Formats: sequence, structure tokens, C-alpha cells
Amino acid sequence: MGCGSWGTTFAQVVAHAGHNVMMWGRRQEVVDEINTRHQNSDYLGDIALSDRIRATTDPSEALAGRPIVILAVPAQSLRAQLEIWKPQLRHDAILVSLMKGVERGTHLRMSQVIVEATGWPEEQVAVVSGPNLAMEIAQRQPCATVVASRSEATAELLAHATANSYFRPYTNTDVIGVELGGAVKNVIALACGIAEGRGLGDNSKASLITRGLAETTRLAVAMGADPQTMSGLAGLGDLVATCASPLSRNHSVGVLLGKGLSLEEVVAKTKQTAEGVKSSAAILQLAASVGADMPITEAVVAVIAGKLSVEDLADLLLSRARKSENK
Repeated sequence: MGCGSWGTTFAQVVAHAGHNVMMWGRRQEVVDEINTRHQNSDYLGDIALSDRIRATTDPSEALAGRPIVILAVPAQSLRAQLEIWKPQLRHDAILVSLMKGVERGTHLRMSQVIVEATGWPEEQVAVVSGPNLAMEIAQRQPCATVVASRSEATAELLAHATANSYFRPYTNTDVIGVELGGAVKNVIALACGIAEGRGLGDNSKASLITRGLAETTRLAVAMGADPQTMSGLAGLGDLVATCASPLSRNHSVGVLLGKGLSLEEVVAKTKQTAEGVKSSAAILQLAASVGADMPITEAVVAVIAGKLSVEDLADLLLSRARKSENK
């Protein structure tokens, strides 16, 4: 459900694992291009899509009888969409989140939004996260990811359904850690992009990545996650890929902010909004509710809100009181 870059790429992954896929999209021209030309040029250029993939603008057609429903819409629109789609879902369908964000207002992770909006048991909900830059996967470059669910059987079923020659899924039952790793790394990638846009080098970016992992881990553990998850694909792996790659929307938006563009100018230039921009304040509020110190996230939120200039970002982070690295 969703014909953006990651939704389309994941449909391709599933098709290459040997399954027929029906996609839902809002825009008729995108759906028509997928069906007639086997491309989604707005997001994936001239990459050829599998002929196992079809698309529709009718959610009833997309959802009818489907045993696995993969959700790939913007995080902040998920709840409203699910309220529309719920009557059309098969009662035993597995619902899979590709979103990496925290809902504004409720501070809920995406799997929690799914459970709350649909009434589905947690055992029928799964999440996918990891170093998953859509364009590289669409080009069939080797990639590993994490499929997480409270149910080992659900995670294994989804891993089996998505494994192919270039996409290797690992399973995990730590849904909290996997989701928070995916959400917070977007904010840290914004900070790294801002640093790059300001002309700072690899030492600065490595410091942000490392300390970003530390604050992500603090939040995740405070929320009940396994700290080992943060050293795996959904933690460190996703963080490094998103912070370092120009293919990352969050990194690219950060670079433009660092060069002095306003957020409005960045959105107009890229025609896309990075998830970290929308989720950062909710993540910071969630951290405050459990007493987790997140200075990089705090600084990014201040920049987005216009309360801190990008010129002052580095000074703010370096002026904090020194402490043990392990705290």
C-alpha cells in the first residue's frame, strides 16, 4: 500500500522472491505507468519492474483476500489510511510496516499505530528496518535487513516471503529496538547532512554518528528494547547508511539546510519531505517522557523550528558538559 520509492522497491523484492504483488497508489498516472510500462519513473527512474507486479488506485482491489499487507505510506498519514482500509482487510492478514517514524501527538511507533487503529493482535504485525536505501536495492545490490515481530513465526514467514538472491532478511522479536533504530537514525542523518552542508569533514560526521548511536540506544533501552539490537542492522547498520549516503532523503535535506536554505526552500527544491523532519519533535518528546538525554535530536528539533541557526549547531553540541563516553 503505497507507490513511493521504498514501497515500489519492496514490491520488487517480493516479486523477485517469486510472488505476485498488487500495489495501491493514489495517482492514476503512476499506477498506469507501473501496469503498462513496468516502471515507476518518478521514484526509480528507468529501472524495470517485475511483470509479477500490478497496481491499482482502488484499495478494495488491492486488499481483497491478501494474506500479507505491506504498508508504505508516510508515517503521519498511516492512522487515517488504516481507518479507511480496516473493513477491507482479511481478518488473519499479516500487516507489515515499512515506515520509520514516530506518530506526532501520540508518540507511538508505527507498529503501535497499526495495532491501535486496526485492533490487530501484535502477533500479526511485523516491521522491516535496516540499511535499506531504495535505489540500491532496486538495482539488485546485495542487502541485508531485519524483519521483526513479537511472533517468531510471523517474522519467519515474512522473511521467507521476501528472501531472494540479493535481499537477505534476518529475524528479530525486539520490535521496539528495531523501530526506534529506524526512526531516530533519520534525525541523526539530518544532523550529519547539516554538518556536511556547513563544510565539516569526516571526523565531525563520525562523531555525530557515534554519539547519535549512543542517544538512540539510551532511548531504546529506556523504552524496553534489547541494547544488542542497536549494534545490528536495524541500529548501527541503518544509521551508517542513512548518515553517509547522498541517496538518503534525510541526509540530503540536512545538507541543504546546512547550506543555508530554509526548510520551505528545501521542500520546494526536493519536492519531498524527509521523515526525520516530521518525526523529530515527537521523538524528542518521547525521550523526555522516559528521561532519555538526546542532545543531537534536541539540536535538530531546534533548527527545524527556527530556534537555532545551522551555524550554531556545532557550537551547541560541543559546549555541552563533558562526561564519560559510556554514559
